[in-house]
Amino acid sequence: MHQVMIHPATYENCREAVDRAFELFPQNIAGKKVVIKPNVLRTSKAEEHIVTNPALLRAVIDKVEELSPLEIIVGDNPGLFNYGDNENSFKHTGLMEAAKGYYKNLGDSTQHLDFNPDFMAEIGVSKAIMDADILISLPKFKTHGLTVLTGAIKNSYGILPGGQKARLHQLAGTPERFHEVIVEVFRLRVPDLFIMDAVVGMEGNGPASPELREIGLVLAAANAVALDAVVARMMGVAPERLRFLQKAREFGLGDFASDTIEIVGEMQVLSNFKLPPLGGDAIAGNQAIQQLMNSKANVTPKADPELCTACGACVDHCPVSALTMQETVPVVDANTCIACFCCQEICPEKAMRLS
Repeated sequence: MHQVMIHPATYENCREAVDRAFELFPQNIAGKKVVIKPNVLRTSKAEEHIVTNPALLRAVIDKVEELSPLEIIVGDNPGLFNYGDNENSFKHTGLMEAAKGYYKNLGDSTQHLDFNPDFMAEIGVSKAIMDADILISLPKFKTHGLTVLTGAIKNSYGILPGGQKARLHQLAGTPERFHEVIVEVFRLRVPDLFIMDAVVGMEGNGPASPELREIGLVLAAANAVALDAVVARMMGVAPERLRFLQKAREFGLGDFASDTIEIVGEMQVLSNFKLPPLGGDAIAGNQAIQQLMNSKANVTPKADPELCTACGACVDHCPVSALTMQETVPVVDANTCIACFCCQEICPEKAMRLS
């Protein structure tokens, strides 16, 4: 039986929720190397709620400090090519200040590991992640155009530095296979504790949507599958329909069945929660839907000319070079596009829409 904590919180009092999380899921931190990994998608402002809020990061650091660790490291690998560079992403979001001097560029040192040869025979992971005695993951309650939600499992995709994230998008080729890729990455180093920022969540075309949702919660668990299952249910999605949760259960990483999860707190389904266009469609087991997804005919990225500044970030970072700048907006070649939505993730103006 896995427990998932759901605790009321604001950014002003979230330390109470953090304390409760450590009571429910105690960690033997004394004398240990601790890495704390927030979700830092890219350079943005804290009030955009694209990243884990600095207040929650600081609350977790304050708690860990009290437990006498040998070392604390705070870091992530933002973007797909660490676009805008790792340090700037932390500075602009306010996470650098919240990190209290513990920030480290996780892209500085890489450890190579064997990987699933169906994708890549070998992969590089931030060495600090692999050297950690305790890894604490701080995901954000958000939607995602490809995986429906970004939660505990997807947050571990950031343990990969550099352009490997984009390369794996390319090699996956289909949404279903990308669901499987993120689980393969997750199980390279399963975090010990997950504390999720759901004070202000994101709906619509995440993971960089302007549509925010006041939720007023902090969630926590020691098991990512259980936590993501609860998040899915709160969003109105049956977790058994999400391929990445199916794959995680197949690997024995946890269970999403409701009778295997004990809720500590109160879970409520969020009314009229807006899912991304692929919401409920990024599913294994429905052949007709899979064929439609694999044809990439139903959802393609398109730039909003009112928001696009023609900065070229999406063109530069498309893993398959499917975007070209035509006059003042990028245009996608539907025959080349692999529907990875990297362009949407990396766009600093949130100008890429899925339609």
